[in-house]
Amino acid sequence: MAYERLERRLTAVLAADVAGYSRLTGIDEEGTHVRLKEHLRVLVDPKIIEHRGRTVKNTGDGMIAEFNSVVDALRCALDIQRGMARRNADTPQSERIEFRVGVNVGDVIIDDNDIFGDGVNIAVRLESLAEPGGICVSDRVQEYAEGQFDLTF
Repeated sequence: MAYERLERRLTAVLAADVAGYSRLTGIDEEGTHVRLKEHLRVLVDPKIIEHRGRTVKNTGDGMIAEFNSVVDALRCALDIQRGMARRNADTPQSERIEFRVGVNVGDVIIDDNDIFGDGVNIAVRLESLAEPGGICVSDRVQEYAEGQFDLTF
C-alpha cells in the first residue's frame, strides 16, 4: 500500500483547557461560556499573536496553538497564566476560569491548516497533568528553555 507523502514540521505546541469546566457550566452554562469567550478575546488570542503563534483550533473549553519557537510558546503560556491570575483576582475561587497548559516540542503532521501527531498528543497529555493555573512542559521544552527564564521547572 502506497502512502501519500504528508507535510511535516517541528513545532512547539501549546495545549490549554479550562480546569473544572463541566462544574462551571453546570452552575452557569451561559455565563461561563460568555466569560471564557471574553478571556480568549481579551487575553489569550492577543498573547498568542504577540508571541508569534497561531491558534490551530478551539475545542470547546480548550485550544491548541503552535509556535516556531519553544521560547515564544513558553513566554506565551506564562503571560496567559499571569494574566488570568490578574483577571481572576476579584472573582470567587468557585467561579474562576483557570487554564491548565501543556507545552511540547515535536514533529507534527500538517493537514488542512490543522496539526496532528505525537507532538500534539503529548502537549494535550501534559496539559491534563497541569494544575489549574499551571503549566506542564516536556523534557525537550525544558532543554530548549534552559537559561532563557528565571524559572524552576
